[in-house]
Amino acid sequence: MNITVGGEKKDVAEGTTLARLIEDEKVENAQYVTVAVNDAFVDHGDFETTTLHEGDVVEFLYFMGGGC
Repeated sequence: MNITVGGEKKDVAEGTTLARLIEDEKVENAQYVTVAVNDAFVDHGDFETTTLHEGDVVEFLYFMGGGC
């Protein structure tokens, strides 16, 4: 099935979970990444049970701290 990850079209297996996608995409610091599927944030505890569907749009977001 086709999904979009970070603006790029990807072909993934039917039934792919968000946790599996994070692993397949070799996301750095996966424990700190925030994920949005179709503009809705997904809780870390739901990564294993969130199944992706045809046409889903997935974004990996990293929040940076800092300041002066």
